[in-house]
Amino acid sequence: MTDQAMMRAQQTSASRPRRGALVIGASSGIGAALARELARRGYTLALVARREDRLGSLRDEINRASGRDSARVYVHDVRDYDAVPDLLRQIVTDLGADTLQMVVYTAGIMPDSATGVWSFAEERAMLETNTIGAIRWLGSAAEALTAQGHGTLVGVSSVAGERGRRGNSAYQASKAALTTWLESLRYRLKGSGVRVVTAKPGYVATEMTAGMKLPQRATISADEAARRIVSAAERGRAVTYVPGYWRPIMWTVRQLPAFLMTRLPV
Repeated sequence: MTDQAMMRAQQTSASRPRRGALVIGASSGIGAALARELARRGYTLALVARREDRLGSLRDEINRASGRDSARVYVHDVRDYDAVPDLLRQIVTDLGADTLQMVVYTAGIMPDSATGVWSFAEERAMLETNTIGAIRWLGSAAEALTAQGHGTLVGVSSVAGERGRRGNSAYQASKAALTTWLESLRYRLKGSGVRVVTAKPGYVATEMTAGMKLPQRATISADEAARRIVSAAERGRAVTYVPGYWRPIMWTVRQLPAFLMTRLPV
């Protein structure tokens, strides 16, 4: 490449507006992997989570790898619903020319239980974090993106929400409710220029699942899940199973009669 051609390429790159992305629940697991994947694809990031130390480490890692200040962090508990509108406005302002293009809600909790029983406080926390937090953040972001006329909202749900089974009932309910809410939001925003993507991962190796006996051959890494989710989001796919083989599996599960469901070991 000639010097002139290189200069033109640099000028074109410099003049091209960067894309901004907001990841809620970015401190670990799929959320941290999503942040790294989005950074690799050139997004400028706003990272939101409760754990300041984790967020700071992730920001420093991403900024070193990108060679620029491509990530900012915002410490926030997603159950502090009243703080969301002001924080979202601050994030949009901080992104500046890096227009907010994608908002991903991946915050979620799933407490362990040796007995298979969860307290009311634990079940309430799952619904408040996994569902109501998502409604607050993605609902607020929907207004902002609708006002600008474009953007993508991504809710990380789960195949666990496809049907009630034995196990963590509140976690399953939280993901089922999130999936239904995202579907309704998608219909409501039709024609607005804002896309709504529901991601449904299966088994993913993260800190949250570290104590579970997951089938090795059906378990993917958080990095692989992130790559698939971001690719689906950039294509604007309405519902994506992660990986795709979960789609026919869960279709089959939904067809099973109740008497068979009671016999499943999960």
